[in-house]
Amino acid sequence: MKALDDLSLSVPRGTVQALLGPNGAGKTTTVKVLTTLIKPDSGSATLGGVDVLAEPDQVRRMIGVSGQYAAVDENMTGFENLDMVGRLYHLTPAQSRARARELIEMFDLVEAGDRPVKGFSGGMRRRIDLAGALVVNPPVLFLDEPTTGLDPRSRLALWGVIKRLVSDGTTVLLTTQYLEEADQLADNIAVIDEGRVIAQGTSDELKLLVGGQRVEVTVHELADVERAKDVLARHTTGDVVTGADERTLVGPVDNAAKSLQAVLKAMADQGIELNDAGMRRPTLDDVFLQLTGHKVEEVSA
Repeated sequence: MKALDDLSLSVPRGTVQALLGPNGAGKTTTVKVLTTLIKPDSGSATLGGVDVLAEPDQVRRMIGVSGQYAAVDENMTGFENLDMVGRLYHLTPAQSRARARELIEMFDLVEAGDRPVKGFSGGMRRRIDLAGALVVNPPVLFLDEPTTGLDPRSRLALWGVIKRLVSDGTTVLLTTQYLEEADQLADNIAVIDEGRVIAQGTSDELKLLVGGQRVEVTVHELADVERAKDVLARHTTGDVVTGADERTLVGPVDNAAKSLQAVLKAMADQGIELNDAGMRRPTLDDVFLQLTGHKVEEVSA
């Protein structure tokens, strides 16, 4: 079995390329190949015109990498961690300290910078780890599921940092299994499943692959969900999908406004109470479901 199977990508400078897929799809393997951590059995890769396989040392000088888990020394302070990274990159002591202070300010860690990392929150650890990947201002940054395990507030804060980096010209390759993350950050998205790119394009381009409109309802009583699903199915042009909350039902329709009116009347006639109902466009989850037959979160590592 191949971890990667004829996976091909081309990423313009100063953009965000997202690799979207479930655990085990090949996202992290792709990052490891492009960052010289493993060698592929076949194929080729270049970064900024540099051959990844033939000139790994030169590639390493061009990149920054932030993995799924913060690679920091918990017993050192945030400042000391960044200073150490600078020394490893052969910056002078003065240059290393200056860059560490600059990054501490950039990532809003001034008040915590002199405290041991073991006392940091998960979001703060991710920020100090990302700061470490930027010590030498790399033109290419690899972010392997950077917001895994973060609370929504910390995730939004990290998204803001990534957007600022890209606006300053950094090229980012981002792996994620969070659909909203790819939607918010990526200029281009490659949908990966079982080591293959099965579709790629902008978020809007991918959504056009499934086309159409959707009617979505949220059922008040869990006991009414199956009856509601049958009612909705009579007014849709395809399969009705049940959401993760087990109460939300979504189905494709030709005319969302007309279908919604009919669905609401039918639900009322059946005595089915709804918490919410409305029309919506396709999501990346719809894209992934249609392309692979399963949702992103349904596939485990």
